[in-house]
Amino acid sequence: MNNNDPRPLFVRALDQAQQLVDTTGPDNLDLPTPCDEYDVSTLLGHLLTVIARIDLALRGGDPLTIPVVTTGVDDVPAAWKERRVSLDDTLADDAVLGRICKLPWGTFPGAAAIGAYTGELATHAWDLAKATGRLDQLDQDLAAQVLPMVRRFVPAEGRGGHIPFAAVVPVADDAAPYDQLAGWQGRQP
Repeated sequence: MNNNDPRPLFVRALDQAQQLVDTTGPDNLDLPTPCDEYDVSTLLGHLLTVIARIDLALRGGDPLTIPVVTTGVDDVPAAWKERRVSLDDTLADDAVLGRICKLPWGTFPGAAAIGAYTGELATHAWDLAKATGRLDQLDQDLAAQVLPMVRRFVPAEGRGGHIPFAAVVPVADDAAPYDQLAGWQGRQP
């Protein structure tokens, strides 16, 4: 692997999300999240979709064939782990970095797709941690590495509709990396 390989950072984001998914109890499922349209249960279903979509996209398929929220899953941690095995297998192939992938917002090489989904996973990990009172469990260094990438690829202007983010929420330049990431993604830290 080289220094431009996005997979190690992506795996850190996957691991963080998985740890939060694994430790979210049934008493948390009805809690609201920073995503207005999602409670914790719906957010977990969306995270299942995200992991399946990136795997399908990296394999050359159309991720839009998978619904935005996966429903009807009784054991979300088990479903996540099953999907993770498939995704880890996909990521092990170095050719994935150059493979052209269709994403919900455009067509990109695999390396860029992995980078985009790293930002999504990191942001939704924050959403889940915020909703369940576990912000202290987040990897601030991961957010610090993801933040410049998200700022480059998620424009501050023209949000809503095609760019599914609320307006940037201003935060102090010296705020914690996850607070800066959340603010950029239109969430109130």
